[in-house]
Amino acid sequence: MLPATLACTGNGLLFRALPGSQGGGQAAHSAAQPHSRAQAHADAILCPATHAMAETTEKVVVIGASTGGTEALKTVLEALPADTPGIVIVQHMPELFTRAFANRLDGLCAITVKEAETNDRVIRGRALIAPGNHHLLSKRSCARYYVEVKDGPLVCRHRPSVDVLFRSAARYAGQNAVGVILTGMGDDGARGMLEMKQAGATTFAQDEATCIAFGMPKEAIKLGGVDKVLPLQAVAAAIL
Repeated sequence: MLPATLACTGNGLLFRALPGSQGGGQAAHSAAQPHSRAQAHADAILCPATHAMAETTEKVVVIGASTGGTEALKTVLEALPADTPGIVIVQHMPELFTRAFANRLDGLCAITVKEAETNDRVIRGRALIAPGNHHLLSKRSCARYYVEVKDGPLVCRHRPSVDVLFRSAARYAGQNAVGVILTGMGDDGARGMLEMKQAGATTFAQDEATCIAFGMPKEAIKLGGVDKVLPLQAVAAAIL
């Protein structure tokens, strides 16, 4: 596919094909793609926040993970009490595997864990996991938080993308959000975490010693988007 011009709208970007270019579908991918392919950023799904959201009595926790993330998430979620603030998760995982992963965690944790569906509410005692091959956004209507499952191009070579989730938290939750970036290769989530911090959110990264792959946390730290670096075993207590 030939390049297209981009124009930011209130809900994301409008794609305009260049003269002579042809539209076309994009093959479904959830794994990382070769660097030679054109890379989309979170702008392709959602524009950045333009103002800080008013603080509410409820906070929202957003978590991003990739390589090694399934066990890291199990460690974090199993340690959380039933009244934990609502959680929204992106774990890089192929389509059809995320529902089984969510169901497995649901049977192990005090909180409820499910694969996210559009309009699912983000409420205490529940974690929502992005379905494979779809982006996941955390959104807000008045004081109520909910999620939107959304199609779109690969962002940072992934769909779902941590950057997309984190940007949505920066835009719709702001200082009410807590961001956590766990083990994973690459840099997905680093820019989004910086946007969260700039919007007033509290942000944490897993430390190198407990990561299977330190790429994603390292890049977030390098960009200045992390408030505190923690061993995996300390993450659950930090987000409460």
